[in-house]
Amino acid sequence: MKFFVDTAEVSEIEELAATGLLDGVTTNPSLIAKSGRPMLEVVREICGLVDGPVSAEVTATDAEAMLAEGRRLADLAPNVCVKLPLTWDGLKACRQLTRENIQVNVTLCFSAVQALLAAKAGATFISPFVGRLDDIGQDGMQLIADICEVYAQYPMLETEVLVASVRHPVHLLHAAKLGADVATLPPQVLKKLVEHPLTDKGLAGFLADWKKTGQSIL
Repeated sequence: MKFFVDTAEVSEIEELAATGLLDGVTTNPSLIAKSGRPMLEVVREICGLVDGPVSAEVTATDAEAMLAEGRRLADLAPNVCVKLPLTWDGLKACRQLTRENIQVNVTLCFSAVQALLAAKAGATFISPFVGRLDDIGQDGMQLIADICEVYAQYPMLETEVLVASVRHPVHLLHAAKLGADVATLPPQVLKKLVEHPLTDKGLAGFLADWKKTGQSIL
């Protein structure tokens, strides 16, 4: 499974990229607004920090304007992945940008049939939002299971399942068990993946025993 981080904060991306475990970045208009910086400047800078896809979302709602914005974003760097909403116009734009060899991430997916449409339109990634479904009393992880099952029936579909709106490590675990290709996580959730109380307890014990020996490796 590939790990993307869901943020537009360059300092957070730099820190996580240094681990060598970061495969890409996803942003959206809300995250860009939170950064307080010009969108094109932020996207260009992020693209220089990671080798993998950097999703940058259009703000237009009609297909022609989406295409214009998408091409502008794609011109920023070769690893830009244009993010489009799962609407009819978004699917039209997805089809055309894909034909132009531009990566596309179709976002705001909440059903398996929507995901099937995005795959038929040639999306590089489909982004189902598990946390937002959980918020309204539905099972977000069941959506991932359904999409993975549908895609598995049609090997010619190359769209990768990018699990989004991840709220906690359990979401990530379930997505990995279901065979999702990618998960995009907020920085605080990504950092939690390494944490376990028994790891902390075990390390404290080892260090305490080592200190008693009075030795030094260096």
